[in-house]
Amino acid sequence: MENLRISLVQGMTRWHDPAGNRDYYGELIAPLHGSTDVVILPETFTSGFSNEAIDRAETMDGPTVAWMREQAAALDAAVTGSVQLRTDEGVFNRMLWAAPDGGLRHYDKRHLFRYAREHERYSAGRERLTVEWKGWRICPLVCYDLRFPVFARNRYDVEREGALDYDLQIYVANWPAARAYAWKTLLRARAIENLCYVAGLNRVGRDGNGIGYDGDSAVIDFLGHPVSECTDAEVVSTTTLQAGELAAHRERFPAMLDGDAFELRLER
Repeated sequence: MENLRISLVQGMTRWHDPAGNRDYYGELIAPLHGSTDVVILPETFTSGFSNEAIDRAETMDGPTVAWMREQAAALDAAVTGSVQLRTDEGVFNRMLWAAPDGGLRHYDKRHLFRYAREHERYSAGRERLTVEWKGWRICPLVCYDLRFPVFARNRYDVEREGALDYDLQIYVANWPAARAYAWKTLLRARAIENLCYVAGLNRVGRDGNGIGYDGDSAVIDFLGHPVSECTDAEVVSTTTLQAGELAAHRERFPAMLDGDAFELRLER
């Protein structure tokens, strides 16, 4: 496992404008070619967080999936972010992971935001995803998932000595400014308890419902310390994660050996 460069793309998502957002975020990330390994876009980056956007949800054969694959190939980096996508089983808040070689994985948001009635219109995911990239194991999650530590728990596999489920958790979000303290606190908690790096990527600006977002995107290390932090401005921030420091911390402080073994059983 070598060091990993990750880029937080903290943008001002346009409201209900997929084509405009693809152009906007495409311009923001174009300079990253050759200088990053992972490009992280916000939750629902083609529309903003909107129940009404469901009516124009794309399919996996639509322009946004194709655009993400194109961006990954052009940047020679993995590109991830979530969009509303329609399948035979419903519309999901789906986090895509596009690789430069054309490979595509996805994670469907498990915890739907009841406070905004997301659960009434969208379908919930059933499976957690771990992707392997550049020697790192990465767990991509979406916004409200941050509040549910059991689902996000980094389990230790006793059959693979020293092996945890993942090394990096990524949260993409539309997390309102009114709850910024919870966002910043929970990112740190997930990093500390899971002995991993955590990258939290939020949007900025005001959406079509009048809700404001202060960004506060950050990369947090395994001790809960910020490696990089963003304010409330549009910014692209690249951070290098130190593989050796992560391995040394886990060896020095092997809390995973005292964790509770369990399996996730999803009832709904």
